Amino acid sequence: MAPAFSKAEYNNRIDRVRVAMQTRDIEVLVIGDPSNMNWLTGFDSWSFYTPQMMVLDLVNGPFLMTRLMDAKAASFTTYLPDSQIIGYPEHMVQQPDMHPSDHVAGWLRDAGYGTATIGYESDSYYFSPRSLHVLQAGLPDAKWVDADLLVNWVRAIKSDAELAFMYQAAQIADIAMQVAWDGAKVGVRQCDLMADITAAQIKGTAEFGGDMPALHPLILAGEAATAAHPMWTDAKLEAGQTIAFELGACRKRYNVGLARTVHLGAVKPAALIDTAKAVEDGMDAVMSSLRADAVAGDVHAAWQNVLDRYGLEKKSRIGYSIGVAYAPDWGEHTISFRPAEPTIVPENAVVHIILGMWMDGWGMELSETLHVREKDCVRLSAFPQHVHVVS
Repeated sequence: MAPAFSKAEYNNRIDRVRVAMQTRDIEVLVIGDPSNMNWLTGFDSWSFYTPQMMVLDLVNGPFLMTRLMDAKAASFTTYLPDSQIIGYPEHMVQQPDMHPSDHVAGWLRDAGYGTATIGYESDSYYFSPRSLHVLQAGLPDAKWVDADLLVNWVRAIKSDAELAFMYQAAQIADIAMQVAWDGAKVGVRQCDLMADITAAQIKGTAEFGGDMPALHPLILAGEAATAAHPMWTDAKLEAGQTIAFELGACRKRYNVGLARTVHLGAVKPAALIDTAKAVEDGMDAVMSSLRADAVAGDVHAAWQNVLDRYGLEKKSRIGYSIGVAYAPDWGEHTISFRPAEPTIVPENAVVHIILGMWMDGWGMELSETLHVREKDCVRLSAFPQHVHVVS
């Protein structure tokens, strides 16, 4: 195994992060999000269930701090030399009177960071309050500043190499969605169909395989279709159900999303016909307005104008930036498409526009992962957008 990208690619990313650090007067950055660790070094391991961090200063690093038994994964998934891979002792795992951050704090002191201005990720799923408190107690003379999403915002602009993997992920997503369409039949258990979809996501194509997506595929059938993120059950699909599939795929940790809708019955209800037409028109309006330097709130307004014509309402945001991610979320937590959002969308951002309509007793979804270009945007998926009818 080897890192997914060239050393020059990773060096460029580190340089960009250091520029962002300097603009905020941060001397040392403590990174707790495994997505950001992967983006900076290629580190890829299911090791984030125990504390782990990455440290980067303006000259040295990155240094990976992880459980000793997981440190070996860094030797074959990253470019880091052994001197930049620090495994903390096994006896520190899940103890009431000590914490891996004690070990990290000692390393930081020994490295000369005892009085540095240290940034940390305050809203990462994986960097606990205890981790921060132990670090701060171990370096009381350091200045601690909130640097949440600093790396994430740098990640928002994708390189050509990153885009190549995301287009590959979209090919896998199309295959998985075809499995969903072909397998959605009256009497099929949700869990059996989900098993086939998941297998397709992992198997990938003849040329390349897939990784486990950061968001597990979702099936919204029956009463569950009135909610956004229900889990599958062993219930059988029923005649007359409108079923939304929110799938996607992952390639070298790069995620794409894809949602489509199936109706089990020869005759589509009038409400489904009208809503599907509004959603398809809305997607056209979004794509027509989305390009480099577009304002995210203006893109949402294009969608809202369509909803207003149809007399429909959607209270949730309609999209977000997407890319490198681990469970439980494939979004980058940066760009959001919602009313009055002032964020300027950069060229070569990749965003997931998901137009989910959760109605009274039923629901539907249509989504696209879009590559934002200078003058337009393009779909990564080639999958049909219409509601698929199974008669």
